[in-house]
Amino acid sequence: MTMVIEADGLIKQYGSFTAVDKASFQVNSACCFGLLGPNGAGKTTTLRMILGMTPMSAGRLDVFGLPISTHGRSIRARTGVVHQTDNLDPDFRVDENLEVHAAYFGLSSAQARRRIPALLEFAALTDRRHAKTDSLSGGMKRRLTIARALINQPELVVLDEPTTGLDPQARHVIWSRLAELKASGTTLLLTTHYMEEAERLCDQLVIMDRGLILDRGSPRELIQRHVEPEVIEIRGGDSAGAAALADRHQCRIERQGNSLYCYGKETTALLDQLQRQPGLVYLHRPTGLEDVFLRLTGRDLRD
Repeated sequence: MTMVIEADGLIKQYGSFTAVDKASFQVNSACCFGLLGPNGAGKTTTLRMILGMTPMSAGRLDVFGLPISTHGRSIRARTGVVHQTDNLDPDFRVDENLEVHAAYFGLSSAQARRRIPALLEFAALTDRRHAKTDSLSGGMKRRLTIARALINQPELVVLDEPTTGLDPQARHVIWSRLAELKASGTTLLLTTHYMEEAERLCDQLVIMDRGLILDRGSPRELIQRHVEPEVIEIRGGDSAGAAALADRHQCRIERQGNSLYCYGKETTALLDQLQRQPGLVYLHRPTGLEDVFLRLTGRDLRD
């Protein structure tokens, strides 16, 4: 398997502030690699260094086997970017947005027009080809932004929170399109605050906080490494009594406001007793990547 990105001891400093602190990771071809972390973790700074938009302070960073410091232009020519916010031109039609973007990569109008039908079909926008972009829904705009990032037939696509603000239907459509893209051999580099998105799409990921990589692995590996198989979320009622019950059943307990999270390997006996407690509202579920994320980075609010 070919390595697309290799970062070794990557550092980015702004004066005395270290935004990325000795980050090391590898991204293989035809996989989806995730950068996860709360606000201010260093994800966007890392993306900007990979794209050659922000110079690194120290370390080594190769993309397609080439050092980004000396081959940034040629690397960007092989890369597609989906920014966190849509930056489509509202004065242009859907197909015109694609054609204008193609010119940035040196493609002629004829070359762009040959590629546009397949991209519109991929984005499920064929019937909106001649529509102005400001008439599109949020989900359509995101699909168009992804299609636009593919106009240069990139080997690597960088996606910075691609489904933020979308409704569940639009999010699921985009997930299916990204899965198709990965299956075709394109490498995806993804940042997201949706843990379900990362769990569905990512083959490998790192969790960052305050510039440091806290851990890395597949979603399943991280879940098995950091949290118990089951969790019971308890809200309302006698939370102190519920906590005492959970403690007697050897559950690990986390608190968030009025909510209690009871993590354990076998929670059947605890559930039997909770059912007898009046006024308790609870949810029993398997643990997931969000539980890992909160355990590693904490439950405190980040601005």
